[in-house]
Amino acid sequence: MDQENQTSISEFILLGLSNQAEKQKLIFVIFLSMYLVTVIGNSLIILAIGLDIHLHTPMYLFLANLSFADISSSSTSVPKMLMNIQTNSQSISYEGCITQMYFSIVFVVIDNFLLGVMAYDRYVAICHPLNYTNIMHPRFCLLLSFCPWALSNIVALTHTLLANQLIFCNHNTIQHFFCDLAPLIKLSCSDAMINELVKFVVGLSVITFPFALILFSYVCIIRDVLRISSTEGKWKAFSTCGSHLTIVFLFYGTIVGVYFFPSSTHPEDTDKIGAVLFTVVTPMLNPFIYSLRNKDMKGALRKLINKSHLLPLMS
Repeated sequence: MDQENQTSISEFILLGLSNQAEKQKLIFVIFLSMYLVTVIGNSLIILAIGLDIHLHTPMYLFLANLSFADISSSSTSVPKMLMNIQTNSQSISYEGCITQMYFSIVFVVIDNFLLGVMAYDRYVAICHPLNYTNIMHPRFCLLLSFCPWALSNIVALTHTLLANQLIFCNHNTIQHFFCDLAPLIKLSCSDAMINELVKFVVGLSVITFPFALILFSYVCIIRDVLRISSTEGKWKAFSTCGSHLTIVFLFYGTIVGVYFFPSSTHPEDTDKIGAVLFTVVTPMLNPFIYSLRNKDMKGALRKLINKSHLLPLMS
């Protein structure tokens, strides 16, 4: 009987961000605009890094990975939500839902690990400047870039295989705008204790280890920077970390604000708020943070834009 109920669910219904029909057009315009800004902004960062030889350094290699992950993170959920609003359809197939969940986990986890890797890069650059090129050699940098992708896919695969064993009976309405892990577990009518336990243990590990690396890196950075006698030297050292620190505060501030201090009046909206911040808002802001606070990136983007203006004139 359980097997029949399990296989009878061929699709899920995504209720979206609001049930009010009059708000759908506004939501469509806002999220389409944010998605376009995310894709264009992060694509420009990747292009600028790829075309400017001066940016072929470990820090910008990790930034290019972060930008690609941000584009992908938004692309797993926003286009489907926009299509559902436009077609007045709220359905998603069972296979599509599981696939969407898998990739949404992958790209959020990648962001987390990449922030840890980028913090380590800043630690080596500031605390061991003379050995920077020896430590951050190309092979090691490629390994540091590969590990977040490998680990995030392992985490996502673990959750997906467990979620695939859940039984949904006749309940297929998800209180979300995409297939996230937490709403799927809540929707299940089978025993999800193992899923909840793995979600907690793996989720805590995924947050704790990169955050511990970030904390260690910046404690060492602050200690070494404070030893610099000149104010100009201190400012120059801290300025190389400004963009990364801003993104770290934004990312972990979101985790603390949404999940550690949830609203008591509408706790069911906590997952939606967190998902919007992680998959839409943060990826949209990252290009602005790095382009506005980084002279090298501003220069590379300026060159890229100037080239794009000159190409029609040369043809």
